[in-house]
Amino acid sequence: MKPGPFSNFFRSLASSVFKEGRFTIGGKFVFYYVLIGIIAGLGSVVFHYLCQIGFHFFMDYLAGYRPPHPAGESPLFPPTSTPFNRWILLLLPAIGGILSGWLVYTFAPEAEGHGTDAAIDAYHNKGGFVRGRIPFIKTLASALTITSGGSGGREGPIAQIGAGFGSFLATRLGFSERERRVMLAAGMGAGIGSIFRAPLAGALFAAEVLYKDPEFEAEVIIPAGISSVVAYCLFCLFFGWGSLFESEDFVFQNPLELGPYTILSFVLVGGGILYIKSFYGVHALSKKIPIPNHLKPAIGGLITGLIGFFLPQTLAFGYGYAQMALENQLPTLFLLGLALGKIFTTSFSIGSGGSGGVFGPSVVIGGALGGAVGRIFHSLLPNIVTHPGAFVVVGMAGFFAAVSNAPISTIIFVSEMTNSYHLLLPSMLVCTLAYLLSRKWTIYVKQVQNRLASNAHRGEFFVDVLATIKVQDLLPQLRRAELIPEDMTFNQFREIFSSSEQHYFPVVNKEGKFTGIFSINDVRSILFDQDVGDLVLMKDIATTDIIYTTPSEDLNNALRKFTIRNLNRIPVVKDEDPSQLLGMLDRREVIQAYNERLQEIKSAAQPEERRVAGELAHLQTILVKDAMTTNVQTISEDMTLNQLKDFIFEKKFNSFPVLDGNGQLRGIISLSDVLKAMETQDPSTTLAKDIATKKLVTVKENDTLLTALKTISSGDYAVLPVIDGRKPKHLLGVISRRDIMSSLTRSVFMKEGAI
Repeated sequence: MKPGPFSNFFRSLASSVFKEGRFTIGGKFVFYYVLIGIIAGLGSVVFHYLCQIGFHFFMDYLAGYRPPHPAGESPLFPPTSTPFNRWILLLLPAIGGILSGWLVYTFAPEAEGHGTDAAIDAYHNKGGFVRGRIPFIKTLASALTITSGGSGGREGPIAQIGAGFGSFLATRLGFSERERRVMLAAGMGAGIGSIFRAPLAGALFAAEVLYKDPEFEAEVIIPAGISSVVAYCLFCLFFGWGSLFESEDFVFQNPLELGPYTILSFVLVGGGILYIKSFYGVHALSKKIPIPNHLKPAIGGLITGLIGFFLPQTLAFGYGYAQMALENQLPTLFLLGLALGKIFTTSFSIGSGGSGGVFGPSVVIGGALGGAVGRIFHSLLPNIVTHPGAFVVVGMAGFFAAVSNAPISTIIFVSEMTNSYHLLLPSMLVCTLAYLLSRKWTIYVKQVQNRLASNAHRGEFFVDVLATIKVQDLLPQLRRAELIPEDMTFNQFREIFSSSEQHYFPVVNKEGKFTGIFSINDVRSILFDQDVGDLVLMKDIATTDIIYTTPSEDLNNALRKFTIRNLNRIPVVKDEDPSQLLGMLDRREVIQAYNERLQEIKSAAQPEERRVAGELAHLQTILVKDAMTTNVQTISEDMTLNQLKDFIFEKKFNSFPVLDGNGQLRGIISLSDVLKAMETQDPSTTLAKDIATKKLVTVKENDTLLTALKTISSGDYAVLPVIDGRKPKHLLGVISRRDIMSSLTRSVFMKEGAI
């Protein structure tokens, strides 16, 4: 990608701020994280303004609907005098849905739904890449969906704004996939932390929400923390400091209160499962409806409006009702109706293809359920449950922990949003129980189980496994090679070669010390030249720039050396004396050692971990068709031996498929086959079909590389023809050990910029 004006701007800005010798690379990245925080903070400001403008126009001016607002977020515009009209309120979500649907499905279909899931998917599966237009489309579409009455949260669009800019900046500056993923996550945490006024929680959430298991992406926390603090400060400079909600300073003082909190956990889990099932049930149903995609959010909006006709409190954000629940101003039945209605309005608004987040509605649903349970127990056990509002705070945390698999960051989120830190103990109990009881379900379907299951870390896991194995562990598997004396003539070597299956030949001096090495390709140009056979010595052909490994090296370093010149075998020498050759190490022995170690890990793992580890066996996930060579040099079955000799001299291959006049596969010929035939048969009358190996061993295009490697190893074949599974004589390409290992190397190392 050529640097554009934006990348040149950022580079020049960075270079002007960071003079060589004054700041480290780490300092430069701090600058980038600050820059991401500034953009995410400005994005939060813009999105908040859009939401306020849209809500003022749609809800207030057109429908006369003026719900309460949270204590920390006052309206930016004075209310109008429009009388409340339920019929307009019924239609507004459908209007917002059709506008949002047209915008999304015309310009950026991946902006549908809740944006946090899209950011998680980009982190794990797309190298941290987000299309530049996504944040803008998501912002406008979400503002239209939510301010017209659709039930959704602000974290989805703002997460994509921050994540999108982090990805954009890393891409323009030419950073690696790993750095781009970190900057994407930093932007996501900054956006969420700023708009919910919870900077610490935003950073932790960006690191925790990526996985289903209780695991953090450690390398994300500090960058996301820097960006989140900057974004939060910038947002508060525009809209004032403080938390989103205000509540009493609830204090946990009675251990007996843990009983009602435990019951609250089960209520929240039940509500969470209903929320997830409803959301993705609507999503699946909308995919099946045979109408244009951009109309589906309008249908979801119409159903949302129908629910809002009878229960308008379930529309839009609903944060004001969570504030009232904190103040114990809402009756129990109303709270239950609010929670149930909010589940369905969110499902139809966002699950049908609308745009918005799912965290915001979760806060309202959890707070409403917590408030209802708190009021019930307060009426039954007033001396134990003294403040129902405390159950609202804990309910907010527990419900989202149940649906998101992110219990730790959720506790901090709610504490920062409500400015209530004395309920950490019951929050930990409720969030832990809710998380453990609902691990099978998640609102974020793009989460992966853990780091081992993430495409972002598969290469690292591969390298980690190889680093635990030493070359000395493979000494019994080393290939013994026939040693070639330095003063041997080429004619003498030709006799050895005609009966040898070796591809690499170590050269030794008179003392038997290892001094050089050469391959078949090094002698190809003079293989058929009889005139120079007694003039050329093998030390003249061998290279003294030897790539070797030692028993003390690990297989990760050894595999890197294979890739330097794309070698299939490298010599192993003694640690203390590189002139003492121990044998030749084959690439396939390295991969076999990796697979064996992986099997040990799988055997010791739990069932789910075994499944994840199995997915990491790259050789079992890459297909032959993705690694094979399609530019195949083939031989006609009627080609004479003389023609074969000239043909092989020109081509840099050692084996060639043989085709008949109809292009059907009939056999295969190797370089050694030709050399042997030259010694015993008439080169002018002997045809390729006479010396070709007709009992073919092949692989199919949809076989895995593990199958191909096992097949090659079973007969020590140089290459295997790749055939069409339905047409066994139709040649599609060939595959060699080099193709297999090169494909594996690319999938593992190139992703992380390791080579």
